[in-house]
Amino acid sequence: MVVAKLTYEECRRQRLEENKKRMEALNLTHLSQALQNSSRSPTPSPMKQAKARTVQKQLVAVRRSNRLTNRPAPFYKEVAVRVDRVEIPRRIFKRRDLSNRVYASDEARAYAIERAEEVQSGLEPHYPTFVRSMLPSHVSGGFWLGLSVQFCKKHLPRRDDVVTLVDEEGDEYPTIYLARKPGLSGGWKGFAVAHELVDGDALIFQLIRPTTFKVYIIRVNSSEEGNKL
Repeated sequence: MVVAKLTYEECRRQRLEENKKRMEALNLTHLSQALQNSSRSPTPSPMKQAKARTVQKQLVAVRRSNRLTNRPAPFYKEVAVRVDRVEIPRRIFKRRDLSNRVYASDEARAYAIERAEEVQSGLEPHYPTFVRSMLPSHVSGGFWLGLSVQFCKKHLPRRDDVVTLVDEEGDEYPTIYLARKPGLSGGWKGFAVAHELVDGDALIFQLIRPTTFKVYIIRVNSSEEGNKL
């Protein structure tokens, strides 16, 4: 047993010596040592430095037509453009007491419309006409008078404009006509307050010019048989 063990140790020692000689012959010892040293203190790889770009600017003459070569360059300047807004002259009216206002009954309203249609039938057929019964929103509060859409499309401008109302005395009242939502806005309040319009009054609008109405008023609370034209 002892002899076999010594024989194994001798074989092992011989193999180690042979391997050592081979490593020395291949210089593997120095290479492994160099790898260990490099792993312990690694040296950073040098960064690439970008080269600075240089941009050269050159002035190039603008190409112009041969017909304009000998002419001086045009000179431009800002010009303020003023757009005048349509304004209605303000009128001073007494404030109306609406606390005791009376709403028209259906019978009184229908009777005023019937009388207005009679007056309308006696007007010249050459001028377009329509009848409008007054509502609370027309004569108080918002003071907005909506007009017949079909009538406006057929006879009135397709854009916002100034429409003049002429009463039976010949007095003129300019108003703002809105085409997108056909009706009278600014200026209508002045006409309604000046003529003391109330709920149920019936008005006949007669288009005597492209943007001018002759207006006849039939009072809902009038006991007269007719109205002067």
